[in-house]
Amino acid sequence: MTVEATTERVLRLLGLLQRRPSWTAAELAAELGVTDRSVRRDVERLRALGYPVHAVPGAGGGYRLGAGTRLPPLLLDDAEAIATAVSLRLAAGGTVAGAGEAALRALAKLDQVMPPRLRAEVRAVHGATETLVGPGAVVDADVLVTLARACRDALRVRFRYAARGGDERERTVEPVRMVATGRRWYLMAWDVDRDGWRTFRLDRMREPAATTWRFPAREHPDPVDYVRRSVTEAPYRYLARIRMRARPAEVLELIPPQVGRVEDDRDGWCVLVVGGDDLDWLAMRVVRLGFEAEVLEPPELREAAARLARRLAAMAGPDEIQH
Repeated sequence: MTVEATTERVLRLLGLLQRRPSWTAAELAAELGVTDRSVRRDVERLRALGYPVHAVPGAGGGYRLGAGTRLPPLLLDDAEAIATAVSLRLAAGGTVAGAGEAALRALAKLDQVMPPRLRAEVRAVHGATETLVGPGAVVDADVLVTLARACRDALRVRFRYAARGGDERERTVEPVRMVATGRRWYLMAWDVDRDGWRTFRLDRMREPAATTWRFPAREHPDPVDYVRRSVTEAPYRYLARIRMRARPAEVLELIPPQVGRVEDDRDGWCVLVVGGDDLDWLAMRVVRLGFEAEVLEPPELREAAARLARRLAAMAGPDEIQH
């Protein structure tokens, strides 16, 4: 058998091991059309390349692909290669410090080994795509890693945190989960000093460090819902509830989750909950959505809507109002 044929078979073996958790030696031999002995030799070749292929004990024996101490090359099919390359191009403009450069390096390596037909497809997708997401707050990758490990290992974390006014204080928390909104990263955690759940923006953290203090798991709210409420409601002077004649999905197409939340209501209506410091701006924002709306609270928003109506009527002129 030629070297090329052996290499192709080893790659096929790797693809099979990546497809499902475990295989018996007989199943692999049948898939590859070889003997059990050939399978064992090919497994040794994969191990020599750095792939951690573990033997599965039990009747019949078998193999599974585990996590290793170093990252070997990946075997990707056409669809996976295209999806990975497109994702790397988008990640190059992301909100994690250093991730853009790392994504570009990975993309360059992938582009080098991709066949020309796939490379052309990736570039066609990228060339026909634009993004409307503005620049977000950049987060250091080390901060993400530190917090992710602390969440996983249930370890308390200490860090300096800058509040909205600029004051910086030390905080000690028990982290539960990180939530990304697209432009910013947040941590939901139990604040030890304030004895309650809190949300922290990762870009406002300084020198986060995991301690050796393990904390017991405590019952907590849904992290995504909690962060959404914190981001859309807590920071603002006014919290508005507006009933709209629309399905929740229609409103969600126009209001991103970091801006407001939508509650289902009856008879084809829904309720938009959104915060703001400027009632005139809120009234204009609701009008621009284009749905029939009714202000539930606060009363001051009704007054702002009335002012806006008078201004629009004056702009339209008496002749237009009569029509």
